[in-house]
Amino acid sequence: MRPDMAAMVALRHLLSLPVLAALLAGCGPMVSAPKVSAQGGSTERPPARVVEERASDAPAARGLGLLRQAMLDGHRAARAEVGLPPLVWDDRLAASALAYAQEMARTGRFQHAEQPMGPTRQGENLWTGTRGAYRYDEMMGHWVAEKRDFVNLPIPQASRTGQFGDVAHYTQIIWARSTAVGCAMASNRRDDFLVCRYSPTGNVVGERSF
Repeated sequence: MRPDMAAMVALRHLLSLPVLAALLAGCGPMVSAPKVSAQGGSTERPPARVVEERASDAPAARGLGLLRQAMLDGHRAARAEVGLPPLVWDDRLAASALAYAQEMARTGRFQHAEQPMGPTRQGENLWTGTRGAYRYDEMMGHWVAEKRDFVNLPIPQASRTGQFGDVAHYTQIIWARSTAVGCAMASNRRDDFLVCRYSPTGNVVGERSF
């Protein structure tokens, strides 16, 4: 890479959380289920951060209103393409997302939140990249781009690549039973951390997205 391009390199990394199994009646233990690659939410290692050239090294626009609109627009468009209604914005999910984004920014640990199984569990999509390098719609676009590998088969067979983690953000976005979303972002000196939380949670093993 030329020296004058060095300032225009950004790094990004994505995580999406699957639900590994459904609870048995009577709140019994988890039954055995396929081990699902979820880019950090499974037994497989997370993918390497991706290096991408940017058209400009100017900081991307920021603001709570811009974030909310970009997330709602991106989710709405992706769901409309497959005939699903839009998600509604949920301030409680957004607050939960913010708390976890701040935790990741503080600790620098990019991994899924620990959540109990059950009806209170929230779906979760994560993104991180160089601070100020990406617009909100670009972050959303990285998730939606996974559509290229998506096939509407039961989780975890929903990817043409054979790796569910390659489509796990997209499947949560278009999960028919999810009705609400809330997103937030926090930053440290190096990186931005975006979190979207969903209710009801998606990516349930053995079920189709829609």
